[in-house]
Amino acid sequence: MGGIGRRGFLRGAVVGGGAVAVSGGLWQAAAGAVPAQPGAGPYGGPAGADANGVRLPAGFTSRVVARSMQAVGGTGYVWHAAPDGGACFPDGEGWIYVSNSEVPVVGGASAVRFAADGSITGAYRILNLTQVNCAGGATPWGTWLSCEEYDLGMVYETDPKGVNAAKSRPAMGRFKHEAAAADPVRKVVYLTEDQTDGCFYRFLPTTWGDLSKGTLEVLVGTGPGPVTWQKVPNPQLWLTPTRNQVAGALRFTGGEGCHYAGDVCYFTTKGDNRVWAYDAATSVLEIAYDDDLVTTGTAPLTGVDNITGTSGGDLYVAEDGGDLQINVITREGVVTPFLQLEGHTGSEITGPAFSPDGSRLYFSSQRGTTGVVLGTGGVTFEVTGPFRS
Repeated sequence: MGGIGRRGFLRGAVVGGGAVAVSGGLWQAAAGAVPAQPGAGPYGGPAGADANGVRLPAGFTSRVVARSMQAVGGTGYVWHAAPDGGACFPDGEGWIYVSNSEVPVVGGASAVRFAADGSITGAYRILNLTQVNCAGGATPWGTWLSCEEYDLGMVYETDPKGVNAAKSRPAMGRFKHEAAAADPVRKVVYLTEDQTDGCFYRFLPTTWGDLSKGTLEVLVGTGPGPVTWQKVPNPQLWLTPTRNQVAGALRFTGGEGCHYAGDVCYFTTKGDNRVWAYDAATSVLEIAYDDDLVTTGTAPLTGVDNITGTSGGDLYVAEDGGDLQINVITREGVVTPFLQLEGHTGSEITGPAFSPDGSRLYFSSQRGTTGVVLGTGGVTFEVTGPFRS
């Protein structure tokens, strides 16, 4: 079909004919389910902006955790520019939030440590002198995979506590990496690629828990429906880019965020404004959200980017542009705005991640209110409230 770019075909196949169910997590487990549709969310819509310029539902509050090029409160550590992908990790009775820096040459990643009451107890560097660190993902063994977004970019495995030195993982491929998500059941790591004709990959380490060796595979098929995987012949040193080494590899228009839960890997593509759902148990690829497949009202989610989820099965999708919102796609199949930033029109929302207990949501405005390309005005936020489990 040339596959997945032909929206007219997909509208007829998914909406007119009834979608193939996406199993493993959200509403798609019900037969005949269609991609998420607008509706009322579990918290009500965002109210007026608070003192931090964040519009939130009733019962939720925000605070600023860090600002680019300024010391993180009480630590003396200067927060990096252009904060991007992030994740949270348990740390005794507290937790750690890590964040990438999407700038050339000195990108890397930093971390903020929190006590059990949410107070900041430290901030520090966990990765140095890497380039354009965009998104990434957490591993089940407690490390952060920081992904470089350029043609020969690599994945770096880092220690959120800042104790162990970061290590490059070239076996995971050299390409324009975006995000990663670990699947502990099949013992693989899924990877997105931010190219207009990019691919979706999985890495099978020789030994689970050791990413230094293994096999990189690419998703192959003709569009939504059954798919297979094929080995990428030369993932590290190549004359032909990884995305062009396997005939029949599925193409995606700008791979972005990636999140695994309950046998399903959800990933976003910005060129067609979609959230995809790969059911790893059945090897079926389907569409969880597409603004062109909204059948009633106005599509609330545009400019899809980073994605995360809750233990209860809700997805939270950040916007790059759009209305500068984080939208929730509920487990009931409703897509609706959760929060919105005011005065950040030249920015994008990045790095959404929940604290280990699910009570706090962290995210950044990469360029803040200044809109400066290198992100020197970036702001990292925390939202606290009655998130449902």
